Amino acid sequence: MLYDIFTAFWRDWVVLKHRMIKFILSRMVAPILYLVAFGWGLGKSIHTTGGGSYLDFLVPGILALNSMNISFNSLAPLHGERVYHKSIEEYFTAPIKPISFAIGKIMAAVLRGMISSAIIILLSYAFGANFHITSLFLLVLILNCTIFAEIGFYAAMTISSYEDMGRFNTYILLPMSFLCGTFFSTSKLPTALYYFIHALPLTHASLLLRSIGQGRSANGISLAILIFYTIICFFLCSYALKKNQE
Repeated sequence: MLYDIFTAFWRDWVVLKHRMIKFILSRMVAPILYLVAFGWGLGKSIHTTGGGSYLDFLVPGILALNSMNISFNSLAPLHGERVYHKSIEEYFTAPIKPISFAIGKIMAAVLRGMISSAIIILLSYAFGANFHITSLFLLVLILNCTIFAEIGFYAAMTISSYEDMGRFNTYILLPMSFLCGTFFSTSKLPTALYYFIHALPLTHASLLLRSIGQGRSANGISLAILIFYTIICFFLCSYALKKNQE
């Protein structure tokens, strides 16, 4: 099974390796805009309650939302292969287990999310941000990438049209990008919206990255929620895979 997973992963790695320069350059655009507009521009006039700069507050949120978008969208082409090119069946008839194929694709999406996160971390230090990178910080990033790679795989296996994939981005990912504690503290939100936002994984990824990055202890409940989402989303992927095989 491990060899099957590695085969699926290696196929995506070879493709990424040949497009690495383009991938890196394209992933630098949005973070630079966020850092300039919200960090240097708007951030100069914002005072945070913790005493640090708004740039220090902002960077963990950018890392959370960017790793979400990259991991999810890395598996969007799989939707086209299933719905339009009808080539997903070729993977199912290949001499590897379908669940190995799913894990390999998810791992490749996580790798893309982590490479993109590394670019943002380097840019953030260049812009003068101060935060700590620890093994727990990296674990939270990997969990966040894994959750949204799994959601991307599930969406690619279940959504029936390109337009609906676009709507999924518009109605699910876009609101999460702005509301889940990425650009501002969720403590100011109305009570009902606060609890709804805190049921979403991106909120806990943002909170954990911010607290760990600022040298504070990590919230065990937030970490448990991310692990819970990782497991549940994996079972959803497995279910969607079986439905496509039938």
